[in-house]
Amino acid sequence: MSQKPEQCLEEWIDREALAEAMIPLIGQLYRNNNVVTSIYGRGLVNRSVISILKAHRFARQIDNVELSVQDTYPLVKALSELELGAASIDLARLSLKFKAEGAGRDLKDFLRSELSAVVGKQGVEQRKGKDVVLYGFGRIGRLLARILIEHQGSGDGLRLRAIVVRKGADNDLVKRASLLRRDSVHGSFDGTITVDEANSTLCANGTLIKVIYSNDPTTVDYTQYGIQDAIVVDNTGKWRDAEGLGQHLKCKGVSRVVLTAPGKGSLKNIVHGINHDTITAEDTIVTAASCTTNAIVPILKAVNDKYGIVNGHVETVHSYTNDQNLIDNFHKGDRRGRSAALNMVITETGAAKAVAKALPELAGKLTGNAIRVPTPNVSMAILNLNLENATSKDEINEYLREMALHSPLHKQIDFVNSPEVVSSDFVGSRHAGVVDAGATIVSDNRVVLYVWYDNEFGYSCQVVRVLEEMAGVNPPAFPA
Repeated sequence: MSQKPEQCLEEWIDREALAEAMIPLIGQLYRNNNVVTSIYGRGLVNRSVISILKAHRFARQIDNVELSVQDTYPLVKALSELELGAASIDLARLSLKFKAEGAGRDLKDFLRSELSAVVGKQGVEQRKGKDVVLYGFGRIGRLLARILIEHQGSGDGLRLRAIVVRKGADNDLVKRASLLRRDSVHGSFDGTITVDEANSTLCANGTLIKVIYSNDPTTVDYTQYGIQDAIVVDNTGKWRDAEGLGQHLKCKGVSRVVLTAPGKGSLKNIVHGINHDTITAEDTIVTAASCTTNAIVPILKAVNDKYGIVNGHVETVHSYTNDQNLIDNFHKGDRRGRSAALNMVITETGAAKAVAKALPELAGKLTGNAIRVPTPNVSMAILNLNLENATSKDEINEYLREMALHSPLHKQIDFVNSPEVVSSDFVGSRHAGVVDAGATIVSDNRVVLYVWYDNEFGYSCQVVRVLEEMAGVNPPAFPA
């Protein structure tokens, strides 16, 4: 029977009312308990009614059915009454688990059992916050700032304390604030930013950020700004080896360094979700590899674990970057001197070789190349793989859907099955890579996978995960 207009509107109003009722509960869990709630990686903190309902609607891409707010509201209400300690809770996965395993059980009893490690721990096990300094404030630096500000909670996680830049103009601070406030790709900053030129600070949603001007990383004494034992995130790409990045460690107040680019020499290239567990207390410098390496390595691992990869080729269709010229001009790199906005530009990528640093079992098995295209953000990796074991399109897609849904790589791998998605649909994706199931090609043991990735924001999320790992401020994730 077809739905009547009155019925459709009434159901929508009911869903809106439940989403509205969830908002203060989600906020209280975040501010009072340091509990971050999400739906398949899509955060719910500080979100609008429509954003929350859209996150529920998105669940159909994973489960083939829309997640009901009638199911999640009771979960959030019950969670708010359990005096939880710090945690990361995926409501969609928790709801599925309750439906599968909670038959006949009271919801609160199920939650007490499932979250026993943090139930009643509110204020008991306080995490110690970690100071973070952003050295460089370009595309990645500003997105890292947005994410760190968004994650500030009650201040016992990663704490953005300062950014270091070279002074570019008399009104430099105002211009830096404006670039943080407005972004042509990622939209407006979600909050308020106050500029204090007299004290050279920005206050963004309650996060006070000191802006330090310096041309030399060895000259900054961070302790004079109250910064101690900080992790410096080098976003400049100027130094990529231990000697160059080690200059930061000579500064007072700095204990560790993370590079937002592939490192050289013996530096560990970390892809969170794959080899982050290799970071030790002795690792004072690590790198977060590249955006492409982060996008492809989790999916390559998933495929290799099940089917075995004999060999393959990675072709990256990559948005243009600041390294290219807007109009034709001299460039030391081949072809990169031609206008980025007008041309597809064939260039090289080190991502295929870099895979071996995170997945040694694939060393020497992959080749790679890249084509820069006239879009400002969101890229695609095409994985052309020869497998040890044959499969089918439906089988490998279902396997990768399960990996996106249930595996330890669910924060890295996302999955979409729509014939209409295009690159701009993935702006703001927090996953390292998104499998486009509709584009998958399979012929016996030969597979071609298409992987979208937000090479700016998705990569920045991976960098923050590395920072949380180094700082030891990762809250336990539920359901297990």
